[in-house]
Amino acid sequence: MRLRCLVASLMLVSMGSLQAAQVYKWIDANGIPHFDAKPPTGQVATPIDTHAPPPASPGKAPANADDDDVDNDPEQKDANAKVREQVAEQEEKTKEFCEQARTNLAQLNNNPRVRQEVDGELRRLTEEERQAKISETRKAIADQCH
Repeated sequence: MRLRCLVASLMLVSMGSLQAAQVYKWIDANGIPHFDAKPPTGQVATPIDTHAPPPASPGKAPANADDDDVDNDPEQKDANAKVREQVAEQEEKTKEFCEQARTNLAQLNNNPRVRQEVDGELRRLTEEERQAKISETRKAIADQCH
């Protein structure tokens, strides 16, 4: 039953069109990661961002960002530092998304009996729906992950 809830939670996280409730990730004593809507008691859990995947990374700062003219302008230095920080944050979000998507894909591939919560009820995905989710997840990984 716990595995079914885990798979259902993973499915909600992977679906970009749904706004899922907060999801928590933790690793048990055997090193197995778990995901659930409620954090476990007596165990450290990390909240997972369940919003849509981050857009593609905007890339690196321009090569001339460290020119002498820029070094003399404190406002430009601050702007460059903020841009670098935003790029680093975006890359971290993309990395987390890709890790989650790959975990979801593995669950979808390894479990033919996937359940999904729809209108407060758990319902089993048909094989066609599961295959569609696999395709969607693969596409998301191809589009967002390196």
